[in-house]
This record gives sequence, structure tokens and C-alpha cells, in this order.
Amino acid sequence: MRSSALFVFGATMLLGMSTLAFAQARVPQRAGRGAPQGGSNYDPATEVTMAGTIDDVRNVTARANGLGGLHLTVRGDAGVLDVHLGPATFVKAKHFEFAKGDAITVTGSKAKIAGQDVVIAREVRKGDQVLTLRDAHGFPLWSGRARGAW
Repeated sequence: MRSSALFVFGATMLLGMSTLAFAQARVPQRAGRGAPQGGSNYDPATEVTMAGTIDDVRNVTARANGLGGLHLTVRGDAGVLDVHLGPATFVKAKHFEFAKGDAITVTGSKAKIAGQDVVIAREVRKGDQVLTLRDAHGFPLWSGRARGAW
């Protein structure tokens, strides 16, 4: 009788520990200052909103660090910044186009990538249009991890 009680106790403990390990693996990890990190470099704690004019629009080929996609060079009060949007196919699917000279407002996370200050966009406003690229935690809408993907 005692060995069967030990077996049930051991099996219950093993099941509980494996459930806990699985649950911890599903929780988003926290970035540097304790803020949840959405995308690979997105930190909601560094979120800024900036207005400016587009100097350049370019589609960057994906690199090993995952920083490919549509990039805008935006000139504003804070200077000139590289704004990372996301896949050009996602932007096109949302019926959004950007051109040199467009006035926009960007909300996104300031980051330093390869020694360069950049903004990883969560939302871009152009006139009365709004392009939402990431959820409030910074998870890309095109990835399927964010709520309301595509």
C-alpha cells in the first residue's frame, strides 16, 4: 500500500513540474529593464511618437538578424532616423504606400541596432490613414503571435 501511495505522489509531482515548465516556456521573456519584449528588438518601455517627413523608402533584403523589410528614412525634430516597418508584403496587403515627401507620424520603440539609432514602428499615421504593424506589446501582426493578426 505504501509503495502505491509513493507512486501516485511521485506521478502527481512529475505531472505538476512538467506543466509548470511548459507554462513558463510559453510566457514572453522580459527584456533589459524588465519590460516585456515583443518582437526581437521591440521594448514598449522605449516607445516614442515622432512626426516627420519621409526622405527615403527602401525594401531591405532580410538578413540573419531579421532586420529586413520596408524601411523609411524619416526627418523630424529629433533628426533623421531609420524607421523599420516590417515586411513590404504586409504593408501592401494593408493598402498602404509610402513615398518621399510624405508627412507621417510614427509610434514605435527606439532601439540601437548595429550602433545606429532606429525606431521599430508599431503604428504609422499618414493623413487620416493608420497602419498598425504591431500590438501594444510589440508583437508583429504579420507573425500570428499578436492578437488580430492580418
